[in-house]
Amino acid sequence: MVKKRQESRGPSPEIPEVAFSAPAGRPTGVEVLTLAELRARADACQLSVPHRPGFHHLLVLDGGRLVHSVDFREHVLAPGDLLWSRPGQVQHFGDLTGAEGRLVLFEAGFLDPATAAAARVEDWYGPAVRHPEGAAARGVDAAMRQLHGEFGSLGGLPLEIHLEVLRHLLAVLVLRAAHPGGAADGAGDGSCAASATYLRFRDAVERDFTRSRRVADYARALGYAPRTLSRATEAVAGVGAKEFIDRRVVLEAKRLLAHGDRSAARIADRLGFADAPNFSKFFQRQTGTTPIAFRTAVRGGAA
Repeated sequence: MVKKRQESRGPSPEIPEVAFSAPAGRPTGVEVLTLAELRARADACQLSVPHRPGFHHLLVLDGGRLVHSVDFREHVLAPGDLLWSRPGQVQHFGDLTGAEGRLVLFEAGFLDPATAAAARVEDWYGPAVRHPEGAAARGVDAAMRQLHGEFGSLGGLPLEIHLEVLRHLLAVLVLRAAHPGGAADGAGDGSCAASATYLRFRDAVERDFTRSRRVADYARALGYAPRTLSRATEAVAGVGAKEFIDRRVVLEAKRLLAHGDRSAARIADRLGFADAPNFSKFFQRQTGTTPIAFRTAVRGGAA
């Protein structure tokens, strides 16, 4: 199913990375399995350790209860809930005993570009959990079951046709998952213009947050006025541009503190701060606690 990769790549090298690995005889880029199959095949201890997959997880819970943590936020899933974690997010499973449902693992490149854009699969800041209801819930469930059934039938179609059917069925599922109705822990989408501006800004922040925390730098690089970036980010993400940048820096700091042994000075250098005292002041102002106190609390809680 998956293969662990330990080399130091990406923003937080101490966190184990997991690369997608297609099952033998199966198409590359997508896998569909039940939680019962996941329990039988995966090491429960490995799943419970924070890790950073390089692919999407899309899970619909059918029965039982499941606790799943995504980037320091613990989600408790009930039947009918939909979980979507994106590549690069730090996550870990809780106890899978008694949880029943279906899980789709897929690489972003498996979908066609138009579907990826419409479903905003690259939006790493989208809500991790949604609670579809009524017709929307039935639509998500039907799409998941049809995709699962097609993934399990290898003999009926030539491999290349089977692959295209999987691609189209996954497209239906991710589009329904991206717009399922019901409650979600995220902000509104805003206008088309605001969304386009926000997406450019978000991608620039993801690329450069260790080099700059100044809205003016991003505005200049992208060709916008700072106020335009703030309005677009407020409309889509619910916070201003400066707050958006700072939250991304804090998230990476938390990842490094919780899942690695770097000193505050090394983390400060990694995140572009002049020194450890400046980093500590920033972290305490944003979170209300010091970096060392946060590390102690997180590790003590995990223990």
